[in-house]
Amino acid sequence: MPLLYFLPPLGAVLIWSGNMTINQLTVGAIAPSSIAFLRWLLALAVLTPFVLPAAWRHREALRREWPKLAVLGLLGMGLWQGLAYVAAETTTATNMGILAAMVPLLTVLLSAMILREAPSLGGTFGGLLALFGVLVLLGRGDPLALLELQVALGDLLMVVAATCYALYGVMLKRWPLGLPPWVVLYAQVVFAVLFLLPPYLMGPMTPVDGQNIWLILYAGIPASIVTTFLWMRAIRQIGASQASIFINLMPLFSALIAMLFLGERIALFHLIGGLLVLAGVIMAQTLTQPLVRKTPSPS
Repeated sequence: MPLLYFLPPLGAVLIWSGNMTINQLTVGAIAPSSIAFLRWLLALAVLTPFVLPAAWRHREALRREWPKLAVLGLLGMGLWQGLAYVAAETTTATNMGILAAMVPLLTVLLSAMILREAPSLGGTFGGLLALFGVLVLLGRGDPLALLELQVALGDLLMVVAATCYALYGVMLKRWPLGLPPWVVLYAQVVFAVLFLLPPYLMGPMTPVDGQNIWLILYAGIPASIVTTFLWMRAIRQIGASQASIFINLMPLFSALIAMLFLGERIALFHLIGGLLVLAGVIMAQTLTQPLVRKTPSPS
């Protein structure tokens, strides 16, 4: 396989990791409800001249599938991104990167529950290992701290956000929409803007200025449109399973970017929790044999 095929997923994960730092930089510069709405409004404005003609040609299919597209827009863009901005107020970019890396593992678990896919050996034991890693991270090195509810709200919100995005991937697989990928994306962006409009109007509505406009630009174009293009290209070239392995690099990239631009320090519990999550996710993606082998029925 040409090495060039690995550049799109690598680029997408690098931009996503940078967005964890952007989430931190939004704190105090722009309200979570404002950037969550304005980034997708910007993405919609950029996409419309290019995708609207194709969306119009597929208007009958869009009219038929709009409830599914609305759910996907809510899960994958409204809740996943919106909760991350709120989480950034009470957690670090390093923690956000580690917890976001749970998405592939959560996808495996939700696929078993919703799509009735048989749980694999790696999915089961890798899930337990990654769960322990998350407990180490949430408890700041002491999982027993969870019993005393000593958990940052931002960390819990990132767990919910990662679950929403994993559910988004599962439902995207469950619902074959029969539409071009860019039209599916465009419709989801439209619904995301509609869902995020009420929180934006309820405020606080932060005015766009020289301090926060570049945060909106990064979130609205590289982290929304460019990553989508790169990810779709990666899935087409190397497949969804292999592409998702690159998400495992998010904790490393997020931590390095946060160290460079935010001055965050890496503690021992970050390393232990991150390695456990990483090991669990890799185990879930590599040990794919069924947990329980079916016994052949007697003829």
